[in-house]
Amino acid sequence: MSDEEAGASPEDVVLERIEAFRRRRPKLKDEFINSAHGAGGKASAALIDAVFLEAFRNKTLETLADGAVLELPSGERIAFSTDSYVVKPRHFQGGSIGHLAVHGTVNDLAMMGANPLWLSAAMVLEDGMSIEELKSITADMAEAAQHAGVQIVTGDTKVVNKGAGDGVYITTSGVGLVPPNVHLDSKSVRPGDKVLVSGTIGDHGVAVMIARGDLALEADIASDTAPLNELVESLLAAAPDTRFLRDPTRGGVATVCNELARDAEVSVVLQESALPIRGPVNGACEVLGIDPLYVANEGKLIAVVPADQADAALAAMRAHPVGERAVQIGEIREDPPGIVILNTIFGGNRIVDMLVGDPLPRIC
Repeated sequence: MSDEEAGASPEDVVLERIEAFRRRRPKLKDEFINSAHGAGGKASAALIDAVFLEAFRNKTLETLADGAVLELPSGERIAFSTDSYVVKPRHFQGGSIGHLAVHGTVNDLAMMGANPLWLSAAMVLEDGMSIEELKSITADMAEAAQHAGVQIVTGDTKVVNKGAGDGVYITTSGVGLVPPNVHLDSKSVRPGDKVLVSGTIGDHGVAVMIARGDLALEADIASDTAPLNELVESLLAAAPDTRFLRDPTRGGVATVCNELARDAEVSVVLQESALPIRGPVNGACEVLGIDPLYVANEGKLIAVVPADQADAALAAMRAHPVGERAVQIGEIREDPPGIVILNTIFGGNRIVDMLVGDPLPRIC
């Protein structure tokens, strides 16, 4: 205990320690890239902050959102996003890398409040990859694009030597139009707002891990990969003052909530009893020793809405097939800022930190 803490009340000591915890920023101490840098947690944040943000710094990039909202000379706003997709196996129950490559970028645009319109697709292929498998993946991409109402309008192909890749890596970029009345920003989040999730969490990550067949797990779990643009349109129509949207992919719900708490300088309080987790998913996570809050999703969204619009938002999401299990999982509070707290089913609470290390195999 420090000299300052020695003369303070127990409550003040707790608050001071929470504040010290909140002020900590991840620092890049590694000399070489490792798998944790791609896991979406503290190591990823440190890499982005020390390398990419340092090199490319500008106001748009500093928001570190899923995409950029840019204003054209005409006054119209577009959303622009890009992402790369690597997953093993490339086909799993409920989808494939082809579905992910379209849904992921469509969803990133939707989280900016945009109506996705056009995608590009760049593929890095490994020498020796089956043409039939490539056709299957591109067929899945075409199906996903049609379902989402977007067009793949340009692309690129490269081939690397055998052993220099992992069959196929896909990068998609997307452009969409942002309606004039839509303004989503973590800075607009206020104490009292409600935190909603559009359905069960952890399905995708567990489905991919089971599909690998090396975990000795058997469960009927399908990936949740799906386009969310129609769901977002319905949500925004019902709750026009929605503050914030994000799809909890790498790093899961815990990472999204931590980023929100940090950027909005608020506390995110989650209720463990409200978390929608399928029994098989929870069971698989218990066997593997991982927390479902950190497991990736590919067809779910987190929304923060004003309290007086929460019921309308939930009703709108539940009326859509991909949001029929939408629930409220928490709320925004003023203190302690920058912290995510989980109220447990046992009546206690704990801090939900950013993901540390890389506890999960590559799943998106």
